[in-house]
Amino acid sequence: MLPDADRLVTEDPQPQPQPSPRVRIDLAARRHVRVDRTLREIEEQTRVGEVLIQGLIRAQLSLALRLSAVIAVLVGGLPLLFALAPSLAEVAVFGLRLPWLLLGVLAYPFLFAVAWVHVRQAERNEQDLSDFVDST
Repeated sequence: MLPDADRLVTEDPQPQPQPSPRVRIDLAARRHVRVDRTLREIEEQTRVGEVLIQGLIRAQLSLALRLSAVIAVLVGGLPLLFALAPSLAEVAVFGLRLPWLLLGVLAYPFLFAVAWVHVRQAERNEQDLSDFVDST
């Protein structure tokens, strides 16, 4: 048996330093506080909470109806325009007829832009509600 083997087994190893606990830094902490206050007001189902929710629903519905009307007029009106002015339907741009270009290609970026506007405005409506509750 090796003379150093007993010494190695019986000696206590140096205690390893414990890593410090992880600290999470949340830059959006103020936003969470706002959301918590708003949720508390709404969850308590007070008359104020009901009025706030009804106002938010009206604002969101109004936004959706306005943007739907824009889509209906601009995208839905194109076939009517081409039916009323058949000469426009014969115009070719980049080798594609104008109806195909507008309805088959350019309609999708337009719909994407309208959806982006809808999301931004809906979030703004919700933030306005949260700011109002925080200010009272």
